[in-house]
Amino acid sequence: MTTVEERFLPEECWECILKRFLNECDDYNRYLQPLSILSKQFLSVTDRFRLYLIISNETIPLLPRLLQRCTNLTSLNLTRFQGDLDRLLCQISCFPLNFTSLNLSNQHTIPAHGLREFSKKITTLTSLTCSNIVSLHNNDLVLISDCFPFLEELDLSNHKNIHGKVNFMFLVLPKLRKVNLSGCYSINDRMLLHLCKNCEFLQEIVIPNNLFVNPNGIAFAIRQRPGLRSLTFSGTPGRVILVTNFPQHFIDSLVSLKGLTCLELSCLHIPDDLLYSIAMEGLPLKRLVLGHCTGFTSDGIHHLLSKCQCIQHLDLQKATFQDSFVYHKLSLCLGNLVSINLSHCYHLTEITLFTLVGRCPLLNEIYMENTCIGQMVLQLHKYSSLLNFVINPQMKSLHLASNTLLYDNINNIFASMCPNLELVDLSNCVCISKGIVQVLRHCKIMHLNLSSCPKVNLLGMNFEVPKLEVLNLSMTNIDDKTLYVISKNCSGLLQLDLEKCYNITEKGVKQVVKKCTRLKEINLRHCCKVSTDVALWMEMVLSSLSLRKIKTPPHFCPSHRKWKPLLNHGHGCILC
Repeated sequence: MTTVEERFLPEECWECILKRFLNECDDYNRYLQPLSILSKQFLSVTDRFRLYLIISNETIPLLPRLLQRCTNLTSLNLTRFQGDLDRLLCQISCFPLNFTSLNLSNQHTIPAHGLREFSKKITTLTSLTCSNIVSLHNNDLVLISDCFPFLEELDLSNHKNIHGKVNFMFLVLPKLRKVNLSGCYSINDRMLLHLCKNCEFLQEIVIPNNLFVNPNGIAFAIRQRPGLRSLTFSGTPGRVILVTNFPQHFIDSLVSLKGLTCLELSCLHIPDDLLYSIAMEGLPLKRLVLGHCTGFTSDGIHHLLSKCQCIQHLDLQKATFQDSFVYHKLSLCLGNLVSINLSHCYHLTEITLFTLVGRCPLLNEIYMENTCIGQMVLQLHKYSSLLNFVINPQMKSLHLASNTLLYDNINNIFASMCPNLELVDLSNCVCISKGIVQVLRHCKIMHLNLSSCPKVNLLGMNFEVPKLEVLNLSMTNIDDKTLYVISKNCSGLLQLDLEKCYNITEKGVKQVVKKCTRLKEINLRHCCKVSTDVALWMEMVLSSLSLRKIKTPPHFCPSHRKWKPLLNHGHGCILC
């Protein structure tokens, strides 16, 4: 007779099985949670696959157990924590973990004592992110250099700098490969030259467009690092363009970077001469960003793209092209294109959308927000060759927010052309109505954003949509009938946003929570018809094993004593 224990596979076997299964998934982290609740053995095994940890204030009571169980963690994110960072870092450093990445963004100051203790115990760190720090000092740069001398990636972007200028010459990181200084308005040409001279392995740099950095200074700096592969020099959308001229010295230095694969020059005045020079040298660009730029013409960008046909990611936001340029010239140069951003190109319509889908076989992501899609619907017959039996199985993401002329018939066309769509953003497309149901029927939608679509109607969804995980219906006119349809056909839903849905009640919400057994988060902010009855909420929360966060409706006062049974039941659901 075999014992019960002998009938189970040992954890080592399950680890091998799950490793093979998870390695074949695009994002294996989304499968860890459902696997972990199957058994204690699976919980133990899946913990070994967890590589990153996000710590918030709610995580603190569970932190010691998490750090003991998840022994293979490499990435630590503290951006959501508001409290004593020094104490937290000291606590974490007591565990024998090999973190390689630490994110301390969105904090008031750099936790000096905590970082010193952390660096004494954890010597494997190669990436540090300190973005949006309110108060950054020169001493902080010295501290970072002393604590983590082997850093390869550093992000100090968008610090508020309220205590005067920060001198980046205090940074001494000889192993640095990647640095992000966007929004650092105290950096100047001299500091930039210092970084490039002293960081022998530097490959990627993000430089702010400010009063103290000019193209000549950048030219001298990048000459020191001929091995640069990525250069970003960007302004801020909506602000005055500070650089209106690129001298020949800058152009010569730029095209001398023979291994440059990524070039981002947003919010600048770009002359055609610069584009012609890049084309002449045939730089191996894979990513090109000229979003919100002025100065260049359709001839300039066409000449560059015709010579640099390895480009996979292209951003031409706010360009002034016409559909005819995209149809007759641009699309013929984009055989390797994977993603494109043409948002705020106010002259482009659905002709451009269908041209790109039909002629770019590798394309999987399109951004065409705030354009004129829908304007040419009566003239589509002139481009019938684009619509006849053209299917792009690679298309996964379509971002068409704020296209106020987009009607259901356009949705039906791209649904038939892109059967493998997973993400669709139609927020603020005010003419969308019943047609979205056909998109759900014909595509494999996982993420759907219909926020601020007042006419949207899902009542015709009389079929299952098992892959849908994220649904945003905020600021729409849906009611409980729609919630019943969702509860019946969207069993795999993880997140549901119902903010400012004034016609829904607790009856519809309760049905969704009960039937959508994987639901983790629901937003009920400003849903004034949803009752705040304690017994009802107690029943609803306890009926769901998966629910972890509820953004509560108005008149919900968790501090009131009547809510104590709900808040103290230990179920792990956060009400905020």
